[in-house]
Amino acid sequence: MSAFLTELQMENATRKDDGHWRVIAPLVYQSDVAGMTFTVPTGFIIDLASVPRVPIVYLLAGGTSNEASVVHDFIYSTHPLPRNIADAVLREASAVTDVPAWRRWVMWAGVRLGGGSHWNPQVAA
Repeated sequence: MSAFLTELQMENATRKDDGHWRVIAPLVYQSDVAGMTFTVPTGFIIDLASVPRVPIVYLLAGGTSNEASVVHDFIYSTHPLPRNIADAVLREASAVTDVPAWRRWVMWAGVRLGGGSHWNPQVAA
């Protein structure tokens, strides 16, 4: 069964409030969708899903399921599996943290529509 095996521990990664965070203890997530366990290492820098700060978008999807966002950012950085599975892991991990189904769909649709440039940053967006 999919589960977070450790709790998310993070701190502000910079002295300013720019939305970047540092993982301060490994975050371990076991995924049924991916058929593997992910360990986000101490020191990994994240931006918690890169949700645009446009009011309605942030209201719908921002600030939810930080744990799932950290795992998703890690997968996007390391590419251990295809992008569509990475995005499915975001939705799955959000369900594990009790994010409502409608919000999981909004988050998933957002990464499917806007995540391509972050998946392969060498390709011009």
